[in-house]
Amino acid sequence: MEAGAAAETEPLLPPRSWRAARGAAGAAEDLHINQAVVFIEDAIQYRSINHRVDSKSLWLYRWYYSRICQWILSLTITIILALAFVETPSSLTVTSDVRYRLPAWDPLCGLTESIELLCFLVFMIDVSVKSYLIGWEEFWKNKWLMAYIVTLIISLTDWVVSLSFFCTETVRVRRILRPFFLLQNSSMMKKTLKSINSTLPEMASVVLLLAVHLSLFTMFAMLLFARTKDGQQDKEWVGYFRNLPDSLTSLLVLLTTANNPDVMIPAYSKNRAYSIFFILFTVLGNLFLMNLLTAIIYNQFRGYLLKSVQSSLFRRRLGIRAAFEVLSSLKETPANSEQSCVSAGAVLQVLQKVEMDSRCKQAIMMSLKICSCDQLSAAQFQRLFEELDKDAIKQHPPSPEYRSHFMRKMQFAFGHPYFGYLGNVVALANIVSICVVLVLDADKQPSERDDFFLGTINCFFIIYYLMEMLLKILAMGLKRYLSYPSNRFDGLLTTILLVLEIATFAEYGFPHPGWRPEFVGLLSLWDMVRLANMLIVFRFLRIIPNMKFMSLVVTTLLDLVKNLRAFAGILVVVFYAFAITGIMLFKGAVVPMGNVSVVNTTYNNGTLQCGTYEQLEYWPNNFDDFAAALVTLWDVMVVNNWQVFLEAFSRYTSPWAKIYFVAWWLISSVIWVNLFVALLLENFIHKWDRRCHRESLSDIEYQRTVELMFRDVLEEPTEEELMEKLQQHPHLHLCR
Repeated sequence: MEAGAAAETEPLLPPRSWRAARGAAGAAEDLHINQAVVFIEDAIQYRSINHRVDSKSLWLYRWYYSRICQWILSLTITIILALAFVETPSSLTVTSDVRYRLPAWDPLCGLTESIELLCFLVFMIDVSVKSYLIGWEEFWKNKWLMAYIVTLIISLTDWVVSLSFFCTETVRVRRILRPFFLLQNSSMMKKTLKSINSTLPEMASVVLLLAVHLSLFTMFAMLLFARTKDGQQDKEWVGYFRNLPDSLTSLLVLLTTANNPDVMIPAYSKNRAYSIFFILFTVLGNLFLMNLLTAIIYNQFRGYLLKSVQSSLFRRRLGIRAAFEVLSSLKETPANSEQSCVSAGAVLQVLQKVEMDSRCKQAIMMSLKICSCDQLSAAQFQRLFEELDKDAIKQHPPSPEYRSHFMRKMQFAFGHPYFGYLGNVVALANIVSICVVLVLDADKQPSERDDFFLGTINCFFIIYYLMEMLLKILAMGLKRYLSYPSNRFDGLLTTILLVLEIATFAEYGFPHPGWRPEFVGLLSLWDMVRLANMLIVFRFLRIIPNMKFMSLVVTTLLDLVKNLRAFAGILVVVFYAFAITGIMLFKGAVVPMGNVSVVNTTYNNGTLQCGTYEQLEYWPNNFDDFAAALVTLWDVMVVNNWQVFLEAFSRYTSPWAKIYFVAWWLISSVIWVNLFVALLLENFIHKWDRRCHRESLSDIEYQRTVELMFRDVLEEPTEEELMEKLQQHPHLHLCR
């Protein structure tokens, strides 16, 4: 009986080898699903797919690119960059003016260094994980990772040296290297930097022309304004062309028009014909060569950035194709199929695990259901994920439906655009009334002012804005009202004004003739009311959407801000490096007048020459701490009166200091500003072209976005290019 029973039940238990094979097949299927999930996420983020694809590596890869890990890394970069404000020399003082600045807080040795060490540990973990995930063979080909390790080694070495000297050393190399951690963590900044680097040869040709132009006119100037026997006639020579460095500096500053017409006046007052020299120099240098540089940068940089964006598109298509290839090896694929395909069920499994925008995920699932195909070809699979390249037109919630005839009339009246136009007129009247009151009270003493009229009109307009907000909510419904950014701004501003107005009445009473709330109680409350009231000016900006060209300009600026992160990041890197370098070179160089430590400076019995650093009282502009250095670099970047800084710091330190300021002007004001102009032009031209050719859009239609600005002109990669690249994957070995 037992033997018979055993014989009957034995077939119900599969052989151990078969169960092992089935478990292995299930593990392989899970691996392929996870690989596809990671490849799709790589495509979404435009990441490279050249990384390890085994189970443990995929888990580590997704953990590394999780929000919490990337947030920790970004926070670490922010902290290590912000250390420059608190470490010696600290920026924690009220003023940077060397005449009034109190001694800054000097942190104990090891305090900021401990924070710095923790940041270095995070970076070491970061570079270790990155190196492992791409594999050691790819690691040696990756220049950024190699530079990452070298930067960490130098920084740690310098950190040890600092502790060895008990934080008393003046030169800390690791501070200059800190911006690298920001740079290497942004793929878009890397691409932008690569594009800038590729554009440099074309820039160099124009810069060379500028150098020739400057040198040639310098020689002419030294001949024209040579020293003569008559000392009264040598003002031009004494002031600007005494020697070759002074002559070069004077004309270089004139190239930026910062010292125009000062540099010309001594010679021009002697003979009007000398003006021809300066006008000719300015026309050739500033109007022709500098604008030619802008044109070349615009043309070349656009081409290189287009190539960079094209490579981003290729990465997205490659990631999607890689996901298709690993899914096509699953057992659901028919064996007799002439071409590779994936099952719809496998795609659904992948979509459930992928971290992506919910709108895109729902749209892809909807497209998959509409397709109603059990098997998807490579082309169908690729078209399925084209939703990633689309951005949904925002669909506003519907307005409430009222049964009452009176309520429907109210809804029609207060939901009509003319009601919004009325609000624009009221906002304009509010602005005009505020301006009139401010102009009338400008010359009055505080004791002579009567804020009764201002308080009354504030009360009137606030009541109108409150009624307008409530009536719009009645007509549109709360959800639809809040779905418009302009309404959210209006509602928030109205609420703030209402709260402040109620607090004002509670503190000062209601407005009446002779009402002067600044003399009663809290001064800050009334100041807050007036300050918040000035924000009504921004309410007037809601007429912008009704003016097509102004709307185009504003949307261009808003899109420019979104696409400017890489440019702004690179500017932060350059600002940071130059500020730290300036602290090393010029810290403590500027000292107040009357201090015995001032050298190589004569003040002619206390009389200062007009236009000098001391006479203009530029004392807060120095390099004694990081914050002051940033402001000084900004002032030089604007180039207004930047010759004052050239002259002062070369006098306080060394004539070679001019090289530092000229290098900063060249990088910031010439190269970066021209790159910004190129980006602005490209964005505006693209918006203008789209405005001229755009068709009307429905509420549920999808509008193709521009990958940065060039999405419309990008070329789709061919299947041969994708498969060739996949065959070169260092860790993924395809069967075909």
